[in-house]
Amino acid sequence: MTAGEVLDIGRDAIILSLKLGGPIMLLSLVVGLAVSLFQALTQIQEHTLSFVPKLLVTLLATLFMMPFMLGALSSFTVRIMDRIASG
Repeated sequence: MTAGEVLDIGRDAIILSLKLGGPIMLLSLVVGLAVSLFQALTQIQEHTLSFVPKLLVTLLATLFMMPFMLGALSSFTVRIMDRIASG
């Protein structure tokens, strides 16, 4: 395996991790900002108020995106296995 192939695999892995984790992290960020704004406006400083909504949104987003995530991981694994078999 050449250095170029290793770099291609590494780049693909990084792009895949961004595709899988990025939307979920962005949703958590948006919910966290909304909750922080709500806390600042109402002066409620409850720690669970910021934790629970982010946890629920992350769980729901993960469940909603599970088919896409599984398909992306499966195709990445197939590409890696094809490279192993051909090399």
